Amino acid sequence: MAGPASGSGPAVNPVLRVAPASPAAAAAYFGASLTFHADVSDVAAGLAADEGPGFVVLDSRSAQSWDQGHIPGAVHLPTALIAEQAERLLDKSVPVVTYCWGPGCNGATRAALALAELGFQVKEMLGGFEYWAREGFEFETWQGRERRAADPLTAPVDAEDCGC
Repeated sequence: MAGPASGSGPAVNPVLRVAPASPAAAAAYFGASLTFHADVSDVAAGLAADEGPGFVVLDSRSAQSWDQGHIPGAVHLPTALIAEQAERLLDKSVPVVTYCWGPGCNGATRAALALAELGFQVKEMLGGFEYWAREGFEFETWQGRERRAADPLTAPVDAEDCGC
């Protein structure tokens, strides 16, 4: 990596080129982020809770994607159909957690926006279906239920949770 041009001063660490937010601003931002997002481990723990999750999971992908694999118990409602079907399929008093394919897809974000505009309480599941499967949680396909071994890059191999 080349250094700064002659006479332009010392190199600035690229991480600190833009200064970090103040602690108060960071607390506000990260606190807000948690109101908008849930991770797959927390969603799985909520779904497994004895008293019930207190939320519904919504898969916003196509029928073909749904058949390929989805979270057991999820409601299937593609984003394009939310405006016409959400109020018939969902209860506005129950928070909704949306998911799509994975971190490279913003379909869950679009679905969450469409639901919020209709008056639903909503969160987006970070990692989507990809991380659900990669963390070793059971999923359903058109052929039945499946579970893959947890990917050690996404979940601890011999622990109940990641400890984070």
